[in-house]
Amino acid sequence: MRRRDVEGNRALTATVAALLLVLLLVEGLTLVAMRPLLPVHIFVGMLLVPLVALKLVVVSYRFARYYLRDFDYRTAGPPQTFLRLLGPPLVLSTGALFGTGVALVLLGRSGILLGLHKASFVVWFGAMGVHVLAHARRVLDVLRRRVPGTGRRIALVGASVLAGAVIATATIPKADVWQDRNLPEAVDVG
Repeated sequence: MRRRDVEGNRALTATVAALLLVLLLVEGLTLVAMRPLLPVHIFVGMLLVPLVALKLVVVSYRFARYYLRDFDYRTAGPPQTFLRLLGPPLVLSTGALFGTGVALVLLGRSGILLGLHKASFVVWFGAMGVHVLAHARRVLDVLRRRVPGTGRRIALVGASVLAGAVIATATIPKADVWQDRNLPEAVDVG
């Protein structure tokens, strides 16, 4: 029974990771043309917040179970040493990236906050790139397996997506203000 907890945690982590990867790819594509795609960047960024929080909670649960010496989690083993060392910078840069992003949307200011957002992105992108490459094959393997509790995991991920959609939709007016403020004045052709 307890072994199912480890497998369920692994399956939930992989499911959230796969969804995050797709949404982060969309978010990254907005960087190509930031000015016109700023509302999309903000919308997707806010949509990601609950999913990122869920991923952090699920991974933290595994981390806690392992270090609290839970037999099944200890048997499953720790991540590679390098990935354990990468964890703190990844978590801190994720918090900084999303924290400054949310603050920018809510406060509507740029300056040092925008600089911190960009700087945290650089650190986050490097750490996340290594993290994704290190876990890609394992995530695909886990997603191919049937693990009991699939319905609960889908409901949890679905609730996170729904919460993100509500948050993102609520920020549409803020995104419009950001775009209006950051795009050059329209040229009056008439």
